[in-house]
This record gives sequence, C-alpha cells and structure tokens, in this order.
Amino acid sequence: MELLLLSSSTKHGTGFLEHALPAVAELLAGRERLLFVPFAKQDHDAYAATVQAAVEPLGITVEGLHRAADPVAAVREAQAVFVGGGNTFRLLAALHRLGIVAPLREAVRGGTPYLGASAGTNMACPTLRTSNDMPIVQPPSFEAIGLVPFQVNPHYLDPDPGSTHMGETREQRIVEFLEDNDVPVLGIREGGWLRVRGEHAELGGSAGARLFARGSEPRELPPGADVTFLLRTEPRFDV
Repeated sequence: MELLLLSSSTKHGTGFLEHALPAVAELLAGRERLLFVPFAKQDHDAYAATVQAAVEPLGITVEGLHRAADPVAAVREAQAVFVGGGNTFRLLAALHRLGIVAPLREAVRGGTPYLGASAGTNMACPTLRTSNDMPIVQPPSFEAIGLVPFQVNPHYLDPDPGSTHMGETREQRIVEFLEDNDVPVLGIREGGWLRVRGEHAELGGSAGARLFARGSEPRELPPGADVTFLLRTEPRFDV
C-alpha cells in the first residue's frame, strides 16, 4: 500500500496542504487525476475547489466523489484517493451510506495511493474511536476502512502544565481508550504525518508523534522515526 496520513491539511501560517506538498507530490507521482472524498464537510463543491487549488501546481485534476453517478465504480477506477478532514462521524456515516468502505479498502490494498488528512486519517484506522470530533450524526458502525491495524489520534496536543482548563487532556482520553481497547494509538502532532510504503512505515513532517500502548509509558517518536513495527499490530477492541 501507498499511504500518506496527515495529522491535518493545514499548519499554522501555511495554506491548504502547503506544509506537506512535497510529500503529496511524491505520493501522487505519475497520476493525473485525484478522487476527492469531501463528505466530512457540508459544502462539497467548495471543499473540492480548495483541494483543486492546492494540487494545481502538481498538474493534477481533482474529481469530487459527490459528483460521481456511481461512487463504487469511481473508487474502483480512481488513480488516487484523497479523503479530506472535517467531522469524522459525518464522514464515516457517508462512507457507509454510499457503500464504499469495502471498495476503498480493496482499491488501496490493490495499489491505489491513499491520502488522508485529519478525519481522513482516522478513516485509515480500524475504527473512528480515537477521533477528536463531536458525534453530530450517528454512523451505522464505528468500523472504518482499516488500512493500518492501529489507531491514530490526529491533531495530538501535548498536556500544558500551565493550563487552568479542568477538562481532560488528550493524553488522558487516549489512556481511557486503552482501558477498554488493546491497540496502540499514534498521536500525531500538527505538521506531522505517517507515510506507509508497502511494509514500511515512518513519520514525516516537522512535529513528531507520541505513541501510546496499554501497559506502557507513552513513547516519544521524532520525525523520521521508523514505525514499521506498528504494521504488525494485532488489535483487540471492546465489542
């Protein structure tokens, strides 16, 4: 598989996909068309136009899946797929409603490059259970595409020791997840991403990540870290 899983589509001070454009170009090399899945946001046409403007320098034409007469056929015929960020629950509900969870999985496992950002990165995991989003809609299942066997928490924020906010930190929420689910969680900070090439996985970008696993202290992973071992994960979820 060829995966590029971004923590976010933007980084402070840069435009849409700008911070990761070299990595996007590498993933999409040799492709002329990109199938964009815009369902995490409400205005699909505007979202697709934003993506088109971002990849214009790469000579790539964006095709919005919302405009496809046959979404399943569009997925199967795609040269590459980009699942954009937004609300994870809205996105997954749409993927199930259109019947494209399995076709996406089959296409990407068959060699179609997959670009995900934020909610789109969550979709590459077994479930959406490590999303940061409010459940504004109810999908029929939490099962996502499952391209990698571990979970990702995009937009990971480190605890702020000087904060007076009394809510849970991101770390506390992930630890709570691990109380009921035995599967690693990779918290990728803004500006970072995960690149999977076949059986190899490594961190890219500028921010690094935090790895959480049941029974272990959180582990800091710098940019460039080899995380291929995560691809051998055998997840166990609380049903």
